[in-house]
Amino acid sequence: MPAGRSATIQLDVPGAGPAYTDRPGSAGAAYLLRSGSTAIVLDLGQGAFPRLAARLEPSSLDAVLVSHLHPDHFIDLVALRHYLRWQFQPTRRVRVIAPAGLETRIDALHDEPGFSAASLDVEPIAVGSIDIGGLRVEAVRVTHTNDSHAFRVSVVGGGVGLVYSGDCGRAEDLEPLVRAGDAILSEVSFGPGPVAHDAMHLDGPAVGALAAKSRAGRVLLTHLQMGFDPIATIESVAAIYDGPIDLVEPGEQFRI
Repeated sequence: MPAGRSATIQLDVPGAGPAYTDRPGSAGAAYLLRSGSTAIVLDLGQGAFPRLAARLEPSSLDAVLVSHLHPDHFIDLVALRHYLRWQFQPTRRVRVIAPAGLETRIDALHDEPGFSAASLDVEPIAVGSIDIGGLRVEAVRVTHTNDSHAFRVSVVGGGVGLVYSGDCGRAEDLEPLVRAGDAILSEVSFGPGPVAHDAMHLDGPAVGALAAKSRAGRVLLTHLQMGFDPIATIESVAAIYDGPIDLVEPGEQFRI
């Protein structure tokens, strides 16, 4: 690396969709982060595996991190498991870091104890930080399910990071992760708002207030539910936060 230059993270978006949508070509939550030779995926929702496989050879992943155990954030681990199990001889394996109970749910879906363990090395998420190759991942609990997490990913050694909300019902839960200049990749399920009672999701004004308060470098919006207008959603963030704002789409790439 040339002197004076910091390592960057490339973000690819295999999927950015919510649990259901009428948008052709949409895929569930999945965000590929790469720096140097390290590659991790945050969540792997429905339909995301083919787009991931178009970006890199999936068995080369250093880890998949699952924010919480709603199927639109992990169900394509089934496709990954099949790929690792049957595409190669011998079987290849990928590390999966997830809330407790992931293996039980996937095994039950197939009515096959040990189904996940055939090719996925599953371990529990721990609040705090962990280094995965050249990337540092920090995790905090957020309000959604009983075991939901947000992540901050940065290059080991410091620098600007990416804060991913997962699904989150309180923007304040993300504040401990965000450093000035970070990119915030946040769900904005309820568009310009308001959030439905007890939905445990975010809207544009909540994301905008978080970004302004934390002095984020940019905002990347995702997980917009069917029926909410993208332009109005972006405008609801821009009314509070004056930095760059994008609504991410499958196939897009960003430099962090």
